[in-house]
Amino acid sequence: MSAVSARALPSRRTASKESRRLQLIQATIQSIAKFGLSDTTVATVSREANLSQGIINLHFQSKERLLVETLEFVTGEYKDTWEKALANAGPSPAARLQALLSVDYDKSVFDRDKIAVWFAFWSETKSRPTYRKLCAERDRGYDKAVTELVATIIAEGQYGPLDPEIIANGLSAMAEGLWLDWLVTPREMDREKARRIVRTYLACLFPKHFAA
Repeated sequence: MSAVSARALPSRRTASKESRRLQLIQATIQSIAKFGLSDTTVATVSREANLSQGIINLHFQSKERLLVETLEFVTGEYKDTWEKALANAGPSPAARLQALLSVDYDKSVFDRDKIAVWFAFWSETKSRPTYRKLCAERDRGYDKAVTELVATIIAEGQYGPLDPEIIANGLSAMAEGLWLDWLVTPREMDREKARRIVRTYLACLFPKHFAA
């Protein structure tokens, strides 16, 4: 998804509290994507939002609170997206797995600003327990759902002694690698190419369930 432009959101004094907070979070996403996490400041966010620094302090009290709520926003959005995809996928384990994996390349997720934000926060998880906890929560439910679907497909197709958790870990690492490829070399990677790579991998693992 292209991050919603902060300037497209309400900028009048009469904007609701939630609209104003969303505007500032979107501006923070843009600032992190442009300047990185350490160089994102209240000043850079205020410029992206076209609002005063006082408005930021009013709604978030501190830069750190703003950063935490920005991470909460992107993790919550990711969770909502994959849960909705799974709910709409139907009963087939293969269709459910493909729907779940496709979320990583959905417009609402496969966005350069947001991917830059993910990598920025991941790089700080070692020294920031709050970031580590939020990122772990982002992965926990998704990884469990992928592992369970992979296990069902292995049993259903009688694919032999494959380890569902190892395969799920590989799929997760592939997604993050494709994200990084798109972030670093956007001319060589795009949404559809990423999806083709995942489909090819699934077809090699589970030929009875997925076509190349």
